[in-house]
Amino acid sequence: VQLQASGGGLVQAGGSLRLSCAASGRPVSTYTMGWFRQAPGQEREFVTTLSRSGDSTYYADSVKGRFTISRDNAKNTVYLQMNSLKPEDTAVYYCAADNSYYYTSQSASRSASYDYWGQGTLVTVSS
Repeated sequence: VQLQASGGGLVQAGGSLRLSCAASGRPVSTYTMGWFRQAPGQEREFVTTLSRSGDSTYYADSVKGRFTISRDNAKNTVYLQMNSLKPEDTAVYYCAADNSYYYTSQSASRSASYDYWGQGTLVTVSS
């Protein structure tokens, strides 16, 4: 599968953005999908994940209640709705796909679990 992330940009603190991750080659519903982010000078960190069944989600504490992951099977796209953005949300955001049938929130929060990665989209939140 090939993943194409888009939707990043510059937004003021308190604002919203919606990131998209368009997949080609296989339906996103056959993968566990995740979003990760990497701020300058920092390691990549987990943001959220959606199980292949679509009925399980898991969020990092830092984004819980503000970010929402969703999926549109018809468009073969996964979304990350980001509300109440903070300057500390500034990062390059990556979408990823995990081919394994094994799913737990612990495994899905590890970047090493994912087999395919998009190119990243930059989100900058100004104070």
